Amino acid sequence: MTRSFRFALTLGSASVVLAPLALSTGAVAQSAPADSGVAQVQAHMKAVQTMTAAFSQTDRAGRTVTGTMTLKRPGKVRFAYQKGVDTLVVADGKSLYFIDYSVRQLSRWPIGNSPLAVLLNPDKDLARVAKVVPGIDPRLLLVEARDPKRPEFGAITLAFARTPSAPAGLMLQGWVAIDSQNNRTTVRLTDQKFNAPVADSVFKFKDPRPQGPRMR
Repeated sequence: MTRSFRFALTLGSASVVLAPLALSTGAVAQSAPADSGVAQVQAHMKAVQTMTAAFSQTDRAGRTVTGTMTLKRPGKVRFAYQKGVDTLVVADGKSLYFIDYSVRQLSRWPIGNSPLAVLLNPDKDLARVAKVVPGIDPRLLLVEARDPKRPEFGAITLAFARTPSAPAGLMLQGWVAIDSQNNRTTVRLTDQKFNAPVADSVFKFKDPRPQGPRMR
């Protein structure tokens, strides 16, 4: 595996590659007739304090890697890649870090500059930035979020399965992120588990830069 296997999320004017999957939804950016879907997603966010899942990432060239995601609201997430991919993505509650151990580099952005902010802040007023968009599968609820005042941050479309046993009746299946250059990345989740205890230490990492290892 090489450094080209990353997630692509828009972070300010920069783009960091994080994780693509194609959700075959056929979604288009049109308003759905009801806003109840956005309210249901907001309720789901508030009901989920922690979440773990396996993810599958496919880039624009069709290459796929896998890994595990650990989320703790508010503001914390960790994407750990499969063996052989020496990269890590972590949000510690304030900043989102992309760590490339193969070249000993670390990049940092404010969480709010990423589409992932929608996932990490359960108190965010989704009605101000999100809308339901139509898809070809009625079993899915698709919600697109973008900040019209900050188009450089791109957009993210979250895909939820309508699952009565899941928090607020929704199961997050993945998302599609599109940056300001119209680069599309996708993530597919499986084996989702909710609200198990997750220690804050999960979101610490070893700084790879030459000044020496330290835990953040």
